[in-house]
Amino acid sequence: MAQLSRKIILYVGSEVDFRNDVILQDDGQGAYIKEWNLEKAKPTDAQLNALETQANEYEANLITSKENNKASAKQKLQDLGLTVDEIKEAFGI
Repeated sequence: MAQLSRKIILYVGSEVDFRNDVILQDDGQGAYIKEWNLEKAKPTDAQLNALETQANEYEANLITSKENNKASAKQKLQDLGLTVDEIKEAFGI
């Protein structure tokens, strides 16, 4: 399940300031919009739920990109002559 913040960003179509423009809260029952201070109308649950697949795909791509970047960095460090143990000790990768 995609994060509410990601669905809101997709709904708005740009980055969102989650400290001032949109304030989320979770009282143990799941996150919800506590405050909406944008000119664009506050989305309904149905509108946000419609973005679930798109948000899941975006988040999966972020994870893949992060993993690829980590593997690339590790290989570059090995190419510079560091051992796998040295890389793990120094950088945790």
